[in-house]
Amino acid sequence: MMELDTAHLASLFEHATEGIILTNGKGEITLVNPAAERMFSYDAPEIIGKPIEMLIPQRFHSQHTGERKDFYHHPQNRVMGSGRDLYGRRSDGSEIPVEVSLSFYKREDELFVTAFIVDITHRKKIEQDMLHQQTELEKMTSDMRKLNTQLEVKVEERTLILKEALQKLEQSQKELHDALNKEKQLSEIKSRFVSIASHEFRTPLSTVLSSAALLSKYTTTAEQDKRERHIEKIKNAVRNLNDILDDFLSLGKLEENKVEIQPVLFNLEEFMEELMEEMKPLQKEGQDISFSCKGNPTLFSDKRLLKNIIVNLLANAIKFSAEGTAIYIGSKTSPSQFEVEIEDKGIGISEEDQEHLFSSFFRGRNAVNIQGTGLGLHIIKRYADILKGTIKIKSTLGRGTTVTVIIPQTGQKS
Repeated sequence: MMELDTAHLASLFEHATEGIILTNGKGEITLVNPAAERMFSYDAPEIIGKPIEMLIPQRFHSQHTGERKDFYHHPQNRVMGSGRDLYGRRSDGSEIPVEVSLSFYKREDELFVTAFIVDITHRKKIEQDMLHQQTELEKMTSDMRKLNTQLEVKVEERTLILKEALQKLEQSQKELHDALNKEKQLSEIKSRFVSIASHEFRTPLSTVLSSAALLSKYTTTAEQDKRERHIEKIKNAVRNLNDILDDFLSLGKLEENKVEIQPVLFNLEEFMEELMEEMKPLQKEGQDISFSCKGNPTLFSDKRLLKNIIVNLLANAIKFSAEGTAIYIGSKTSPSQFEVEIEDKGIGISEEDQEHLFSSFFRGRNAVNIQGTGLGLHIIKRYADILKGTIKIKSTLGRGTTVTVIIPQTGQKS
């Protein structure tokens, strides 16, 4: 039975596909199987009795000698895949990547170490090919981003044509529609942008054209109230067009990184009073806007960007609130930051929609029938980012919304 086991072991040793090398307590090679001979291009007599370091690249000799001695002092079995890159040295000096597992035993008080070695050259080649493919993919991604940036610049250039179209209100609605369709064809990547612009411009322009046509019919003094009513409709439509255009132009400047911070020292209370006065024409019947300020009213920030943020938020509060409701604006200032909170009792925002509020062109499902481009909150968020500020929104569907903006006062002047 012992002879049979020995024969099996000898057969396993001779025919194993892994290289097997046995070293003694001095690190000398005492036994090597045919697979290891083929792997390192040595015949067994050439390496028997030689130090194991002869099969390791010269640059690793000193390190390996220390690690070998440490292993002999504290021997423990080590499986393959230890996380290190290992290399073997062949007889011609060439190197091959390998994986090595170690086991040990003692015989007559002498330590013997068995190394099982696998040539992973093919695997390494596959890994290198994968890394090369990854590098190529990253390059392709970078090229695509550059191309997208170039396309966005072209789209922003086309946006200026919309401003020119607005200066020609006397032209027919069909001409404007054709111009928008042309813009859509020239910049397919921004087709959604042009589609929204076309939709938003059409309604106020129709109002302007129809009211202008009706004005010519009211020629008597007794019909003055009818004329004034249509004139007011035209004014409201033009204001709406200006709001839409401001959104598009603001987005264009942000995308071109043309918005620069110009902080100045100003009185917050006076600033808010002027702003609230400007917003009065937008207020619905019975709507009341109140303001309170806590802390030092002197503020050092970019007045223009801050105005754009608050005007947009206040306009939303007015737009999405019913007649006869109250809107509250509260502010807090400290030497380090400025905080403004705008609270309304409007239609509110669902939890699902709140996740996408700052995305461009996004509109809540309960606001699809209310005029707007879906750019307002996106632009507000971009302005706040430029000022290194933050925006928090707390809203309950059907009960109202509270928006809090916090802007740091870095570098405040006295």
